[in-house]
Parts: sequence; C-alpha cells; structure tokens
Amino acid sequence: MGDVRTDIREFLSSRRARITPEAAGLPAYGGNRRVAGLRREEVAMLTGVSVDYYVRLERGSLAGASESVLDSLANTLKLDDAERQYLFDLARASGPARKPAKKKPSAVRPAVLQVLDAMSDAPAWVRNARHDIIAANRMGRALYSPVFDDARRPVNTTRFTYLNPAAREFWRDYDQIANDAAAMLRLEAGRNPHDPDLIQLVGELSTQSELFRERWASRDVVFHRSGLKRLHHPVVGDLDLNYESMELPSEPGLVMNVYTAPAGSPTADALRVLASWAATDDHASAMVVSDMSAPASRGQ
Repeated sequence: MGDVRTDIREFLSSRRARITPEAAGLPAYGGNRRVAGLRREEVAMLTGVSVDYYVRLERGSLAGASESVLDSLANTLKLDDAERQYLFDLARASGPARKPAKKKPSAVRPAVLQVLDAMSDAPAWVRNARHDIIAANRMGRALYSPVFDDARRPVNTTRFTYLNPAAREFWRDYDQIANDAAAMLRLEAGRNPHDPDLIQLVGELSTQSELFRERWASRDVVFHRSGLKRLHHPVVGDLDLNYESMELPSEPGLVMNVYTAPAGSPTADALRVLASWAATDDHASAMVVSDMSAPASRGQ
C-alpha cells in the first residue's frame, strides 16, 4: 500500500491540484500557471502557515501538526468528511509507532446472528473493514448469491467487483461501485496502514486488476453509510434497494448492511419472490460465514 509519507505526499498534492485559485477565492492573474490547481505558497497562505512548513507537511511530515493546523488545511483544500478523516488518520499514522491494533474479529457473537435471523424479510449481512462478509441472513445470502458463488475465499465484495466478470452485470452502476469500493479501502488503509490482511488484499487486487490500480492511484476516499443500490439479480431481475450501513459498537470494526424497498414498489414485490426462492432453493439456504475460509451452513 506504500509508506505513510508517500500516502501523505500524494494525497495532499492531488487535493491541492483540484482547487483552482478562483474556487479558493484568490485573484486570477493573467499568464500560464505551471501547476494544476493551487501552488504550495497559496495553500500555505490560506492555511495560515509558512511556505516552508507547508512544504514539510506535503512531503509527508504530518507528525506533530496540531489539530487546528489540520483543520485549517482541510478547509483550504475543501476536503469532505471522508477526506478530512483520512487526513487526520494519516497524521496519526505518521506519528510515533503505536501498539499493534487488536486482531479484528472474524466472527460475530450469537446475539448478532439472532438479529440477522430476525430480519427475515430484509437482506442483511455483516462485513469487516476489508469488505469480507462475516455473516449473512437467508435473504442476504440470496440477494448476494453471485458474490457467494465466487470461488475465492473469504467472500469479499471488493474482490468480486474487480476480479469477477459477473460483477459488471450484477452491479447496474458498476463504475460507481468500483470507485466506492477502492475509496473505502483507501480510507481504511489510512486508519490501519499496517493491517497485514488489508495489505494482502490491496496487493492481490493491484496485481490482477488494472482498473483497481487506476482507482487506487486516485487517492479518493469515501464513506459508505446509506444510499441507493441498483442490482441486477440473476433470479428476480432489477432491484432498486435502499441500504443502511450501521457500525456495531459491541463489535469494533464490523458493520451491518441492511437492504429495504418502499412498500408497493416493484423491488418490494421482487424481494418477496426472492424470499420464496431463498426458502425453497438449496443454493440460497440460510448461511452464516463464521469461518472465514469457507461458508458453513446454519439452520434458521
């Protein structure tokens, strides 16, 4: 994934390049500018620091930068919430070495599985920050059946997106899904840059997918909290689903995704058909991915 100093340098320079003087409220003088976006001295002036200090920041020396300086820099570069968090994560990562983070959970507690099982009409599943699916209810398994059909393990939505040709038919907004998947991993890389499993996943995707290499190099980051997911399911066809991603406070690092549709909508009708298929087809029987190497069956 690269070292932290490189991540800082490329992130700040790429964000600086997208801000025009006009957007920053600076006068636009005639003549050709030799750099895209703002110059370093302009960023320094708008941030309220010396040019030398900003140059050190952009070269990767965020360690020791105060919260007020980081806030001011984020404002100057017009960072959104996800980019702002990424900047602060990079600053923390560039500081003194911290104790290794506790190993992320690879399974969920029985109480969480009971919550999944209780949502019998709504597809739901639990993932970790690397996008491995840890557990899924019957409807979640049925909805994401093409993802579970992928022979690679652990079941991972980003690996499916970039390495499985079926993803382009499954995701109706494929380009946006691919963008978001890489950007979400980039955000997690800022938070946990030394996670060996994340490093391995990024290496695998970078080696096997030119598209992923391009998206990863963009340095974009994004939150994935709620919105519309448009799928083409092989059994029930097109689905327009609302999704909510909810962090599990009792399971740090895990997120539950739940999918719903407005009552009376074509997608709600399709979900009822999907539920019937999930209940009768062995392929879509209830599954909980408690063993990250392979899915294990579990009755409801």
